[in-house]
Amino acid sequence: MKPNSFVRNKPSNWRRWGYVLIGVFVMMCLGTVYSYSVFRVPVEKAYIAGTTLSGMPYMTALASYALFMYLAGKYLVKHNPRHIIALGGLLVSLGWILSAYTTSIYMLTVTYGLISGAGVGIVYGVPLAVAARWFPDKKGLAVGMVLIGFGISPLITAPLARTLVEQYGLMNAFRTLGICFGIIIPLLSFLIRFPSDGELAKLSKAKFTKTNNNEIDTLSMKKSGNFRGLYLNFLIGTTVGLMLIGLTGSVGTELIGLTSREVSLLMALFAVFNGMGRPVFGWVTDKLTSKKSMLISYGLILSSAILMLFAHEGDVLIYSISFSVFWFNMGGWLAIAPASTLALFGTKHYSQNYGLVFTAYGIGAITGVATSGMLIDLHQNYHYVFYYVIVLCLAGIMMALKLLRRSEHVENI
Repeated sequence: MKPNSFVRNKPSNWRRWGYVLIGVFVMMCLGTVYSYSVFRVPVEKAYIAGTTLSGMPYMTALASYALFMYLAGKYLVKHNPRHIIALGGLLVSLGWILSAYTTSIYMLTVTYGLISGAGVGIVYGVPLAVAARWFPDKKGLAVGMVLIGFGISPLITAPLARTLVEQYGLMNAFRTLGICFGIIIPLLSFLIRFPSDGELAKLSKAKFTKTNNNEIDTLSMKKSGNFRGLYLNFLIGTTVGLMLIGLTGSVGTELIGLTSREVSLLMALFAVFNGMGRPVFGWVTDKLTSKKSMLISYGLILSSAILMLFAHEGDVLIYSISFSVFWFNMGGWLAIAPASTLALFGTKHYSQNYGLVFTAYGIGAITGVATSGMLIDLHQNYHYVFYYVIVLCLAGIMMALKLLRRSEHVENI
């Protein structure tokens, strides 16, 4: 390499990391959907709704987000990413602003859940696809870095939302956040783009990137054993992760005996682990294979679930370690899935392919919450949840070993 060649490449390198940073900020706005717990009690009071009804907007938002990510995927390759982010951002904004004028929990389910969730789903895949194109040499790491924004969003947006609710009321909080999103997300969209063919060729050559000849479209992907392996394992990973994240508070207070404040403080730590799990497992998937990264995740979850079987009142250290690992791996699966989609099926059809893979997240959200609730209601003992987690991990390990057997030859790209 000539002495000044690095200098010529350096601006391009800084610029592509800039697109990752922009993606992080976009994801932080979208991740506010995870801060719904801040609104839960005020929503119950405002609409005279019970626990089940007050959870409807949040569950609808998650389902809408997963569905619209799939529906929007096929349009990303045909349209400018700036336009898609701007459109989705305005839809997110509209959902929050309309929520300020709702008079029933059912109207809120439509505005906050369906409309805002759809906007999140439309935008979500764009920063990931942009990062993957700018980093042909380290797709998993780049995608994982972008996903940090979604994971750590509640650390910033939850306190902000709580302050707005306490000082200005629920409806003004919805309106203020909606206006902010309507300004911030479209503005950020103007700073993001795909690399040109020439830039992509230079990036690939400069980084000695191995070309992936397995550019597989969605129809062909659905017929492959690798897709079944990825989909079923992502379903298990999200079922376990979302279930345990949802039980973090109740396990802390009812099994370990912590106060709500103590659990809240620990959840800030868990959220950091959740955010860090994304770039770590994205990097692991790049360096190893999808199958190996899944097996590592299952091993960590399995060990922590076994550890929790020994947890009783006062075992704060066991609780802290185990749930840090659970949250870390939930973040990890949200990097393993997109990185594996890229590695196994290529970049060309990534948005539509990952949109289909991501529907497993929506199913996992429902199955995790429903099955864990039934187990606790039936046995009145949280340890049965961890037995269930162990069984799911063992099933996932067997599926990864069987269905992803032929993946290694296309993953190290």
